[in-house]
Amino acid sequence: MRHRMMNRQQYFRWILSLAIWHPACLAATDSGVFADLLQPVFRKNCVKCHGQDGKVKGKMNLLKIEKSGDLASDLERLETIIDALDAREMPPEKEPELEPGVRNQLVTELRRLLHAGATAEKGYASIPIRRMNRFQYNNAVADLLKLKVVVFPLPEKMMRDRSGYFRPETGKMPSALEVSSRQLGKSALIEPRLAGVGPFPQDLRAENGFDNRGDHLSLSPILMEAFLKLSRRIVQSPNFDKRTVGIWQEFFAPPGKEMQLNDEVRKRLGIFLGRAFRRPAEKELLDRYTDHVTGQIKSGKPFTEAMKEAVSAVLASPQFLYLYDTPAAGGEIELLDGYGLASRLSFFLWGSIPDDKLLQLAGSGELVDPKVLEEQVNRMLLDRRVKRFCDSFPAQWLQLERIISSVPDEKIYRDFYYAPPNYRTSMDMMMEPLLLFETVLIENRSILDFIDSDYTYRTPRLRKWYGEETKGGLGGPVTLHFKRQPVSDQRQGGMITTAAVMTMTSAPNETKPITRGAWIAGVIFNDPPDPPPADAPPLGRKDEAAVKDLTLRERFAAHRERADCAGCHEQLDPLGFAFENFDPVGRWRDRYENGREVDSSGILFRKHRFGNVVEFKQAIMAEKDRFTRAFAEHLLSFALGREITPADSSALDALVSQVADANYSIRTLINGVAQSGPFVSRPRGISRKTSSFSGSKPAIKGEQ
Repeated sequence: MRHRMMNRQQYFRWILSLAIWHPACLAATDSGVFADLLQPVFRKNCVKCHGQDGKVKGKMNLLKIEKSGDLASDLERLETIIDALDAREMPPEKEPELEPGVRNQLVTELRRLLHAGATAEKGYASIPIRRMNRFQYNNAVADLLKLKVVVFPLPEKMMRDRSGYFRPETGKMPSALEVSSRQLGKSALIEPRLAGVGPFPQDLRAENGFDNRGDHLSLSPILMEAFLKLSRRIVQSPNFDKRTVGIWQEFFAPPGKEMQLNDEVRKRLGIFLGRAFRRPAEKELLDRYTDHVTGQIKSGKPFTEAMKEAVSAVLASPQFLYLYDTPAAGGEIELLDGYGLASRLSFFLWGSIPDDKLLQLAGSGELVDPKVLEEQVNRMLLDRRVKRFCDSFPAQWLQLERIISSVPDEKIYRDFYYAPPNYRTSMDMMMEPLLLFETVLIENRSILDFIDSDYTYRTPRLRKWYGEETKGGLGGPVTLHFKRQPVSDQRQGGMITTAAVMTMTSAPNETKPITRGAWIAGVIFNDPPDPPPADAPPLGRKDEAAVKDLTLRERFAAHRERADCAGCHEQLDPLGFAFENFDPVGRWRDRYENGREVDSSGILFRKHRFGNVVEFKQAIMAEKDRFTRAFAEHLLSFALGREITPADSSALDALVSQVADANYSIRTLINGVAQSGPFVSRPRGISRKTSSFSGSKPAIKGEQ
């Protein structure tokens, strides 16, 4: 690979060269392409709705754009124009189509302009200083102390391994496995944990995003007090001892009499603080911790208790709780140092602090070498701690928490419920896409399997639900027994037609095409729609007799007549109605209850006509690079803990090309994210020393 022959600075400049144009291209575009191509198309096809006679739809006045610099001055607006053209949303259906070839040429030139504008802004978006979320805190404490139990229960972990199947080092998922879920089967929640330690409130997800976003992870004075109390409860837990704490002997056990107390305490704390704070502790900080512990011991406190107090202080320290980048010297975009890169990488793939290997490579300066970084990403993907990535990213990407609150009508779908009131078939349903994700990751398969795969995992209950023959019982409600099986019916396979997705995007007694379409738009194409207008009318509920013989598509016609609803319906209806053969609980149907035939035909991006869900899947596969780009955006956003911005566009374009060349391998994509410009760099000027830790109080005096 090319980057293996470069040093790090050369490699980073190469990344940027893939991602940007020199600002001088603005002038070149202004004198040629803008006047000859962009402006004439805008005036002929766009200004009728965007500037002419005072009409400015979407707050987009194209008449005011007189040169390429005007376009590049607002990158979000420019990206909106590109997306609308690329998705064939503009011009609208009722307006004349662009001449053949013009659309592609427009998109190409506008993307080049976007890259140039991003270069002129000189930097990627900053990643907000943020605390660990609850999931990360649990993992970090467990790894720091090498706990043999969990710190506290995590309901956000939707699937638990009951048979030890998750072994990424083998490169193969087993043919049979056992899992359970806390959310829908509370008797399955029992896990060895620290006694008397309860979790703080679950962190909220960002809209159309993840629960690791900085703007959702502030630290109020009340929450800081909660962290202080939590840190004390951890070390004071009745079973916090040598049986559960892996570092007990090396850290908490009293030293031999021949050892110098101050030197031994300092040595132990130096190692511990380096792990906890993800970089070597500064001398003054280490001195304060050492003096505090030795002072406590000299005043009569037992050695182990004094060390516990130090650990409690560390677990409530801003340097442990907060994730932030350390500044480097010079430039508008700065490379992360080894420690910053190690931390960003470990929280991306392991949801936790770096291990000793990452810290060692960070300290030696080797981790920043692209070849070494690639080796470490591959090592981490083969480590069982990557289960944490599988426990957090796919469920949030797929919005699977919605299946937890799905309650199909009990009278119509009585068999959905069993062993009431606690157990529902949704327990089995939500595991299917999660196991597919883990299979793709462990076996390094193509991400296109998420759209259409020839295999899946199902329980006997789930096989019966899909109409397959089953032998024997359906299994108990607590531990679910899944088996891998081939999928020959293309109506199934992949994630988008699973019973979980179909059920969670439906109402209790009817499907919701607009909700299904919004899910496809947001999850599969990363283009979530705006919320519906507040006064949007209900769907044909005023006169039940008048609508009982209509199909759902006919009932939706009234919404399409409203000007403020038509735009979204044009975008979402084809996506949602493609799944109309699946009823509200994900089972196939050819007709509605009134006998009318289901019509699932449509057109994707105004160029791929389909007559059923199989052809719809084929249409998505025809746009596989669009899906790849969207999935890469989700993954990069999760890795960085921030929204994707237009400045990331060029890096994403390079990622898509790289992944396509590798047959859409998921590990290629993950490695590409970890090697990308936004991931290995940071904007200049953010320093932890000048950051305000709102509401935080150091547990060891003078630490902050």
